[in-house]
Amino acid sequence: MNQNDIYHYFDWAATSPADEDILRTCLEQTIAVWGNPSSIHTVGKKAHELLEQARCTSAAALGVAPDTVYFTSGGTEGNHIPLLSLINRPKKGTVLISALEHPAVRMQAESLIKCGWHVNTIPATRDGFITAEAVLSKLTDDTALVCVMAVNNEMGAIQNIYAIADALESSGNARVKLHVDCVQAAGKIPLDISHKAIASASFSAHKLCGPRGTGIAYLAHAVEPFLRGGGQERNMRSGTENVYGALAFSKCLERYCITQKNTAATSRFALQKKLTKSFIEKLAAIHSCTVIPETRTAHEDEYSPWIVQAAFKNMPGQVMLRALDAEGFFISTGSACSSRRTDSRVLQELHVRPELRENAVRFSFGPHTTEQAMQELAEKTAEIAAQFA
Repeated sequence: MNQNDIYHYFDWAATSPADEDILRTCLEQTIAVWGNPSSIHTVGKKAHELLEQARCTSAAALGVAPDTVYFTSGGTEGNHIPLLSLINRPKKGTVLISALEHPAVRMQAESLIKCGWHVNTIPATRDGFITAEAVLSKLTDDTALVCVMAVNNEMGAIQNIYAIADALESSGNARVKLHVDCVQAAGKIPLDISHKAIASASFSAHKLCGPRGTGIAYLAHAVEPFLRGGGQERNMRSGTENVYGALAFSKCLERYCITQKNTAATSRFALQKKLTKSFIEKLAAIHSCTVIPETRTAHEDEYSPWIVQAAFKNMPGQVMLRALDAEGFFISTGSACSSRRTDSRVLQELHVRPELRENAVRFSFGPHTTEQAMQELAEKTAEIAAQFA
């Protein structure tokens, strides 16, 4: 991808351009330190030291203890670990998943039904939120796991995972654990997964300028591993470790996580909120445009400034995508993992009208998106929409 492509790239929620200086530096380091981290000779020990350095850096960026960080192949595996840990339990029970979950959670949870588990869905409000009250209304005595994503990947609703965690902790059900998909949250919003009632969380490097095929599972306490082998990652994730991926992801977390110490990331977050507010105002001024959800402008701080969803009258989402693509602007119609599907399950759950669901597109931004680029996107979108109004 050339620099002009990156300049007009607005599909960061699908994947992000690589942070070249981090990836090149980490690649050089791991070319030099090429041993197997599990080997006990000097070459292996050097690789192990690099891996543990990555673990400590990641833990510091996320505000958790190093021994709770497990390197994985990405967000999907990070979501699967707590779900699959339930399979071999002799006593089955119930799993609750929010209506907004990514397919990596929803489809894996549904597979547990074949193993004797019950799976129930927590409804969302029309604004795209999962409330603590909704979670408690579905809670049963045999509920073992609740899955609620931190930020929805299609329309950007930020879930109050802390209120949900507190509600579960106060429910009297000591068995229930909370898992949070943080793939669209890390480096995008302030995040505190050290909250005492959050049992697990998942992260993906390629959403944060890191390499594809790398992720992290945060486990406050070890769980029963479903996949077994050589016992790497303290038996949680067998298989020779991807030292390069772990090291690169750790550096990306260090650079982009929004914390009090990271003033650059905090300032960039504040700037993005202003840029996105202005962008939404420009979309709202387009006669044929509907921002999704329609109440977003009244509760802007409750949505990620990095994701905006909208629909344009008389213009299917695929048409808008292709028209912008022809002009050198790159967006999506929703989740990249569901790009070939004609309808959005998330928008169905929000009771969005069928014509809006069909016409919906997603604009998503990243730390290198510029104000000028967003201005040009708004202008080009308005120009194209006017041709179909």
